[in-house]
Amino acid sequence: MPDLDAIMTTKSVSNLRVKILSALSDPIRLDLLEYLSEGEKCVCQIIPEFQRSQSTISKHLNILYEADILERRVDGKRTIYYIKDPMVFDIIRMVDSLALRQISQLAEAGKILEKSLGNNQ
Repeated sequence: MPDLDAIMTTKSVSNLRVKILSALSDPIRLDLLEYLSEGEKCVCQIIPEFQRSQSTISKHLNILYEADILERRVDGKRTIYYIKDPMVFDIIRMVDSLALRQISQLAEAGKILEKSLGNNQ
């Protein structure tokens, strides 16, 4: 009989992975992380930088917060956001590395195709 605790733990880990990766799967949220890498910012500073509605920015910030990527604190009427764990940038760098490898492979394939097309003319 399968170990129910092990199954539940595996499912929980998978759900956390999906939550984190989903939070990172939007260009606006990646831009927000890059912006917040400079240090904590008030929502009042973030909104003008992104030229989006307050509700849109708040939605994206909340997704990152719910994924435990951002932390927030209230200072009077201001809500301040900051990166909870800079390790998130390691994930982004790994994805960048994968993307660069894929781009390099595509460029190499393009050279081969160009050479092949040049020989057929």
